Amino acid sequence: MTWLETLRTGWDAVRSHRLRSGLTMLGILIGIAAVMLTVGLGLGAQATIGARIDALGSNLLIVTPGSATSNGVRGGQGSAATLTVADATALASRDVAPDVVAVAPTVQRSEALTAGSANWTTTVVGTVPDWAGVRARTVAAGRFLTAADVTDHGAVVVLGPTTAQQLFGARQPVGRTVTVAGVPMTVIGVLAPAGSSAAADQDDQALVPITTASARILGGANRDSVQTIYLQAASTDALSAAYQEADTELRALHHTLTSDTADFTITSQQSILDTANAITGALTAVLGGIAAISLLVGGIGVMNIMLVSVTERVREIGLRKALGATPRVIRRQFLVEAGVLGLAGGLAGALLGIVGSLLLSRLVGQPIVVSPTATAGAIAVAVGIGLVFGVYPASRAARLAPIDALRSE
Repeated sequence: MTWLETLRTGWDAVRSHRLRSGLTMLGILIGIAAVMLTVGLGLGAQATIGARIDALGSNLLIVTPGSATSNGVRGGQGSAATLTVADATALASRDVAPDVVAVAPTVQRSEALTAGSANWTTTVVGTVPDWAGVRARTVAAGRFLTAADVTDHGAVVVLGPTTAQQLFGARQPVGRTVTVAGVPMTVIGVLAPAGSSAAADQDDQALVPITTASARILGGANRDSVQTIYLQAASTDALSAAYQEADTELRALHHTLTSDTADFTITSQQSILDTANAITGALTAVLGGIAAISLLVGGIGVMNIMLVSVTERVREIGLRKALGATPRVIRRQFLVEAGVLGLAGGLAGALLGIVGSLLLSRLVGQPIVVSPTATAGAIAVAVGIGLVFGVYPASRAARLAPIDALRSE
């Protein structure tokens, strides 16, 4: 018997018992679809997290201060006031850090803003003109902060789109006056929307010159301290070099020799992304493993149906052997039938997974990424499951003695 005849015979055997074959494929179908949707959700989550982290800025390094100790109680990272404007100025020098192309120190605090009868509490960020480039933000209306605004302690503010909408509604904010912590300021620009991140709504903030924030809004004894310094590396390849340059300069300025005694922390954009991907990857693997259990159930269903098929077709097997069919041919025939069941279940499961991903992504508002490689792999796994769980029934059919098979009732 040729391979073509074997395939035709196997397909006829599956087609002649449509209901039974359909129920057998159902287990594989559900398993493949569940695995595809689970993996797709994980890939979609990674893509979303990656996009939101990229929205924070390109080739970004984030410098934060160390922890403070008060009355014997140690605060968390960032609670100390160990970073200063002088640190940011030193890092901006191309002689000190040639791979750092932009530096943006920031101070921030939640403050109430009022515009006429409207009021809104948001995060007021004091920063410099390079902040827009470092954080990959653009202005939708008006202009951004300038060096003159910083030098002159300008009473000007750039609003995020959410903040502007809350204060002015449909009115044009640029040119109007907003009171920030009791200080009247002129709105000079509105940022383009950037969406939300895991940390905060990037569209709900108000940006003022860092000198204005330190002197007129935040106040305090140490007006030269900053809470965060954002660094932009020249390129992705230069990110590691920029990290080393910033770390070396800050250790020298802060008189610390090792990372254990350093009163600052430098976090790279890639490390944040790697951590987020590791978490989502682990969750995807766990959920995918749970979904894959249904594939095992589907494989057991294939084995069960094939054993029933062997029992029902004992006389057919005996007749084939009596006419010269070898055990190898009989084994191949039943393996082909099992493979056909697996292939049909895999194709149907892949189709269900693709359709389900389109519907589910709209329902949950989360993108589901269907990978062509994963789809092809799922179909291959389905065929493999059919073949693996069809080995025992095929071997059992091949071992039947012709005389015993022919005289069976």
